[in-house]
Amino acid sequence: MARGPVREQAILNATIELLGEVGYAALTMDAVAHRARASKMTIYRRWQGKPELVKAALDARDAASVAAVPDTGTLRDDLLAALSMLCAQVDEGYVTMMTGLVHAMLVDAGLAAALRSHVADEDLGPFRTIVERAAARGEVPMDASAERAHQVAEGQIVRRVILGRPLDQDFLTDMVDNLLMPLLTRTFPGGS
Repeated sequence: MARGPVREQAILNATIELLGEVGYAALTMDAVAHRARASKMTIYRRWQGKPELVKAALDARDAASVAAVPDTGTLRDDLLAALSMLCAQVDEGYVTMMTGLVHAMLVDAGLAAALRSHVADEDLGPFRTIVERAAARGEVPMDASAERAHQVAEGQIVRRVILGRPLDQDFLTDMVDNLLMPLLTRTFPGGS
């Protein structure tokens, strides 16, 4: 197995895969080491424990998603592209992973702290980059809230998943046109 960044990425990928397959409670460092073809010692040298490893895996996954969001040239199209990419990742494994993590953080203070830190890091979501680009193009005010847009989008996606409704293009277009664009541009239909 390669060393350095390649090995680290294999460990992080194995962590995400196993979280999606077995959930947090059943995730073990042994299983991660076996899946990544690394030693437990290698894992523990880099991460203090399971909560830190899970946070690092989620951080890496989200950072890769943000890096892949294209600059389409318009706020609306950037939002649609980013949300399409994010929703494409919301499969059965992702839902298993996230529900397991939310449940586990109720009884594991270390995991709760790690996940709160992950969720609070706005650089791990696409909205800051998208809003900064839009502000530079003059499409939104300089003080447009990427955080608020992120919260609205995430809330809508979670609600849709809970209701068992598809995260399809109609849903995304409606959310972008009727929630996110007015929120970010401060131009509300029928209002001032």
